[in-house]
Amino acid sequence: MQASFFINLFGDYVDINYKISQCDNSSSWLFLIHGLFGSADNLAIIKRHFEKQYNIVSIDLPDHGESKWTNGFDITNAANAINDIVETLSLSSVAILGHSLGGKVAMQFALNYPEKVSHLVVADIAPVAYNHRHYSIFNGLNAVPLDDIQGRKDAETSMSEFIEEPGVRQFLLKSLYKTDEGKWSWRFNLAGLIESYPHIVDWQQTSKQFNGPTLFIKGGNSDYITADHKAAIGIYFPNAKAHIIEGVGHWLHAEKPAAFNAIVERMLQKN
Repeated sequence: MQASFFINLFGDYVDINYKISQCDNSSSWLFLIHGLFGSADNLAIIKRHFEKQYNIVSIDLPDHGESKWTNGFDITNAANAINDIVETLSLSSVAILGHSLGGKVAMQFALNYPEKVSHLVVADIAPVAYNHRHYSIFNGLNAVPLDDIQGRKDAETSMSEFIEEPGVRQFLLKSLYKTDEGKWSWRFNLAGLIESYPHIVDWQQTSKQFNGPTLFIKGGNSDYITADHKAAIGIYFPNAKAHIIEGVGHWLHAEKPAAFNAIVERMLQKN
């Protein structure tokens, strides 16, 4: 059974969208959180692999997908939004998997609500502050004349001047859609994410720790997790293990899904 829901969250964020793919009332729960510029659909290949064993919650982060836009994306607020979903579903404990920005939110959730996390899987991101690495993407997205394009091909042509990798352009184009009024629009809050970007790439230091089962999965060709990050990972997640998937970059789950899912499955089977 699959259904979509909105939860209204009072405070700094409202109306976060999430989808439930329910296997069985007695099955464990697995939460999936996508990365920057993405949506819940980006992790569908993971959902399909696990939905016969787990109850899956696929989340659209605030300012992404079908979730409402905010006055500023905030990782702590996003983690609190995940907690409100857990509370709404009356769940005592969940496994949580996040990729990139979703990994930061997953880590924050585990640090803030450790008793509610059975397993933590972080895909190609570390608990550190990053330098700005999305200039070309922001420039490419801003270069698209949404009022003048006829379709995605025109949008890709505009982006190609700034974004060289065809795979990145295709990923971004998944979030381009036509509104009911017939206008082209992005499903993510581009202006808001640009404004919030210094916070998105930052990491708020804390004395909190998560001591539960934790796995960091790194793309062998990606520099989002490096040897320099080992100390920070150990500070916040003392029981963390690491696995490298060779021959893939930052989108490791999409490049080698069978290998990625097998690694996650072995981890989730551990107590």
